[in-house]
Amino acid sequence: MKSMENKFQGKPLIELPKEIPSAGFLVGDFGKEFLKEYNGKAKADYSNNSNLQVLNYDDKIVKGSNDFAVVLANQILRQEGLRTATQADLEKILKINALDLRGTYKDSGLVLRSEDGANKYLAQNLAKQLRARNKKTRFPVAINLADLELVNDKDSNYGLAFKLTERANPIYAPILNKPGNFNSEDIDEKTGLPKQTKGGNRILYTRKDGLSGLCLLRDLNLGSNGGDLASSDSGGRVVAVSAEGASQNLEKYVKKLNQEKARQIAEIEGKYDSALRILTSK
Repeated sequence: MKSMENKFQGKPLIELPKEIPSAGFLVGDFGKEFLKEYNGKAKADYSNNSNLQVLNYDDKIVKGSNDFAVVLANQILRQEGLRTATQADLEKILKINALDLRGTYKDSGLVLRSEDGANKYLAQNLAKQLRARNKKTRFPVAINLADLELVNDKDSNYGLAFKLTERANPIYAPILNKPGNFNSEDIDEKTGLPKQTKGGNRILYTRKDGLSGLCLLRDLNLGSNGGDLASSDSGGRVVAVSAEGASQNLEKYVKKLNQEKARQIAEIEGKYDSALRILTSK
């Protein structure tokens, strides 16, 4: 039989999610509108703090990034049902090749190792907040930038400080004290962090103390050693993802697809066995 030119147009036999999780850079008219809102909020709420004046719109995309800017970006994106990407989101994006992340850096979190050393004032401030929630807090702790809000603080070297949101879920991550190589297969899907550093084609960079940024670097290595939380250049990118539960919804959807696949296979095999018994009984 000659193959038909027109393809069969069928309908899904399972319930599809109302919104498929998505991720993207801040581009086009949306990116331009976002930046206008961002600059307005930086001026109105944070006195045009110079550490926030790091984003610009060029080549139809928002460029630049530092930890403070991403936290403010998240506050704006949440109004649109979005949020900034966590390290777990970035690793999921890499895994399914949803975006080309190579060649740019993406700030995703903070790493608190001790109350002294780099960014001592902010480290002590965050440690106090963490212990107020859990007296048994252990270091190192990773905190998603999407779980923070910005506050003005004249005692901070940056003129800004971080406040844990109610939804914040700090991650105790001893691996962040173990620099070395890892593979993408070593990633813990829940945290986006390596499970081990025992060899591989990617590198985890760490430091000994204080508060540092967590960043997916241009070469897809993982940096948790940056002490300057305000550093930014045109290679930075803010990644937005569907809001709460995006990654969980995707996992549930895939699980449901696999269950339906198994059900249909079992049904077909049952019909095959039944037909075979009828044929062989004659």
